[in-house]
Amino acid sequence: MSRRTQKHANQRLAFDARDSRERRLAACKRFLRLEGDMIRMRHRGGESGLRIARARSGVIDVLIERLFEPVRIQLPTGDDDPRVALVALGGYGRQELCPLSDIDIMFLYPSDVRGPALKQTQELLTDQILYILWDLGLKVGHSFRSIDEAIQEARKDILTKTALLEARLITGTATTFEAFQQAYRNDYLKENAREYIAQRLEDQKLRRAKYGDTVFLQEPDIKNGVGGLRDYQNTVWMARVKLGVNSLDELIPRNLLTEAELRDFDRAYNFLLRVRNELHFSSKRATDILHLEKQPRIAAALGYDDRDYVTRIEKFMRDYYRCAQTIYRTSRLLERRLALRPDENGNDKITFREVLRARRLERTRRLDGFVLRGRELTSENDDVFAEDPVRLIRVFRHCQQLGCKPDLELVNLIRNSTHLLTPKIVSTPEACRSFRAILSDVGRVYKSLYAMHELGVLERIIPEWEHITCLVQHEHYHRYTADVHTLHTIRELDRVFTDPDPIYERYRREIHEAVQPDLLYPVLLLHDIGKAEGIKNHAESGARIADPILARLGFNEELRAIAHFLIKNHLTMARFWQKYDLDDPQTTAAFAEIVGDADRLRHLFVHTFCDARGTASGLWNSYKDTLHTTLFSNTLAYLKHGGAVHHHEARRFEMTKQDLLSRDLGEISRDEVEAHFSLLPERYFIYTDNDEIALHLRMVHQLLKTIITTDAVGSLHPIIDWRDDLERSLTVVNIVTWDRAGLFYKLAGALSLAGLNILSAKVMSRSDHIAIDTFHVVAPGRGVVQSQRVMDAFQKNVDAALISNRDLLPEIQDLARKNRDRLFGNDDNPLLHSFTPRVDVYHELSLKRTIVEVQAPDQIGLLYLLSKAITEAGFDITFARVNTERGLAIDTFYIEPSG
Repeated sequence: MSRRTQKHANQRLAFDARDSRERRLAACKRFLRLEGDMIRMRHRGGESGLRIARARSGVIDVLIERLFEPVRIQLPTGDDDPRVALVALGGYGRQELCPLSDIDIMFLYPSDVRGPALKQTQELLTDQILYILWDLGLKVGHSFRSIDEAIQEARKDILTKTALLEARLITGTATTFEAFQQAYRNDYLKENAREYIAQRLEDQKLRRAKYGDTVFLQEPDIKNGVGGLRDYQNTVWMARVKLGVNSLDELIPRNLLTEAELRDFDRAYNFLLRVRNELHFSSKRATDILHLEKQPRIAAALGYDDRDYVTRIEKFMRDYYRCAQTIYRTSRLLERRLALRPDENGNDKITFREVLRARRLERTRRLDGFVLRGRELTSENDDVFAEDPVRLIRVFRHCQQLGCKPDLELVNLIRNSTHLLTPKIVSTPEACRSFRAILSDVGRVYKSLYAMHELGVLERIIPEWEHITCLVQHEHYHRYTADVHTLHTIRELDRVFTDPDPIYERYRREIHEAVQPDLLYPVLLLHDIGKAEGIKNHAESGARIADPILARLGFNEELRAIAHFLIKNHLTMARFWQKYDLDDPQTTAAFAEIVGDADRLRHLFVHTFCDARGTASGLWNSYKDTLHTTLFSNTLAYLKHGGAVHHHEARRFEMTKQDLLSRDLGEISRDEVEAHFSLLPERYFIYTDNDEIALHLRMVHQLLKTIITTDAVGSLHPIIDWRDDLERSLTVVNIVTWDRAGLFYKLAGALSLAGLNILSAKVMSRSDHIAIDTFHVVAPGRGVVQSQRVMDAFQKNVDAALISNRDLLPEIQDLARKNRDRLFGNDDNPLLHSFTPRVDVYHELSLKRTIVEVQAPDQIGLLYLLSKAITEAGFDITFARVNTERGLAIDTFYIEPSG
């Protein structure tokens, strides 16, 4: 605590028992505000993250001490003295309070204190300390516990164990705290050290898995994420319990950490603390997620002053990722060393059975300067790479073939030897062969490339790779940096070859049909290499950058040509099925024209799948898989049949007509079937399932029947049919009604008011002005519609809009206001606050369609508003595709002039 803070407290916080609670609260508010401003100034002046966190802790210490002073004289005395100690726990206990951190306090007393004296003490402490802290707006967690109770709580879960491990006396009876320390640290923890270490390692494993086992998230969690503050703190806790040390400095003489490793470890931790302090200073509520929209502001506040917005973010985030990598790497190293090291108190006893088992695992095999022991590879000597630098590549090939991994010493040796991989060495035929061998071992590539990237070898083989390392992708749907996203796509390709999950089955079958199945590995590795030059047009620049890389690695001209096509067009297939009407023959023909042959189509089919699944969890679903597979199947058939496709479609039209004429359709006459086929365009029958055509016939028949059986108003009621598509996890809503101006947007509005999300829509009108509109919808949570209440609400809203001609806009706006904060106005959708809506209108020559594309933050009734605007501008909508990712809507409309 600084002398200035102490002096300020003496002036502002001198209380006695006669002071009112209001006076104390007002004085505390002024003290906190002034001290907070001072700490903020020190932070802005560049003071280290740790010093700022300790300063904040010191301020809270003073505050609690001064609030306790008038309480102390009111406590029972003599034999009833509760001998209470006010103890800081967790981050507050280790004096690392960031500006909005929780403050955890334990009111500790000896186990023999009970009865009225204890109750009186608890009431005084609650009323005169806790209530004031809460009224100050501080987030305070508290507990009242005896020494025995505290230790019993520690037995229940690891969080309490760790919080108590960092217990620190703030004020109160020191002997009570010392008795607790003796009982907890010296007795309980020593007896349970091995159990604690095992629990901490398991906790680390689960926590890291939650964040994808990577530091390279675009929006990292500074505290709990991989390579975050918690990784550093975990090593401190393990070392304290295992070895009884109070500081990581004490690990150096024990040969568990070098001075350089500790210096880098501490420096990285300080950087993350400084980032967290800034995040808290710039936020209204506690958060540890470094959201995309906050990164520019935080970067500028921390001194990254590049005028270019993107460059500023990239420099800041590269520093963040490097520090997180240092913490992750060093913490894993220490975890391993601490787990293997015997306890200082000798509690780790090794049995004879364990010795025998260890010796069996120690059976060795020597190859190429390395030694295989069990499932770990080590080097025969420290000069193994100096003797032959290409071993820095071959070592990963050995691990790939043997199913092993390098041990800790070999990992460090690899990392410290990468400078040996000079451009001359990596361009040798032997080095290229070794790397290509790694890429061609289908189903086992990801782990090798991930390790090569982590240890700095990959960027020595492909220097261009360094430019996308730690690169934040300014696209709303990406969760990972460009390098990690790329590696995740390769993990997906491994799964295509090996995973028994049915989702991979179709892709496995098609990639095995390709001429060169393993070519997708280098293609995926380089597919986003162009992002180093910017997101826009990165596919084209990536193809240009990749070609000389593949040439250097020894790929022949034919394979490079295929790779060039795949990288240049790696976004094309998804663009087609996300935006265009797959039932339109022009869509298939246009895409087939781009692809050219079945082999490229198969590669692109699998590439698009791996690219999407490697982008973010949840981005791929059964609906998208169906769209993707439909485009693939249609295009494959087109490429196989060539010019005969149109003849095949004409035959199918006739076969469909004959099938419908031969069916028993009840009251529906042959003339009605003939009329249906003559009143609709031919493509409707080619790409609509026969059963669905029969459904539409029945619905049209029912609509026409209402003219005879009901009054004029009754004949205006639309005919509605709900069908669940369990394979795609959606519901198909067919509506048949008389065509009229604004029909599409009114139906879309009614669906929105019923609480449904629209995925796609198709509009078809017979020449006798009967409209057949089909919507693919999902209930909230993206599932089939099972609620009759929702269906009734839709019917009610449709009747109101179509028959009563009621404007649904006010109701939609009211619903949007009620749901905005709950659904969209939170930090899970940060782009909603910064994304500028975009509208593109163009004529797609290959499809012979006029298309409107809209990108905008999603909101209830967005499709209603867009389609209403299109209608009022004098256009009809014939097709709509609706796509929403992380709160951002990307909608496509086919339009035609009205009338």
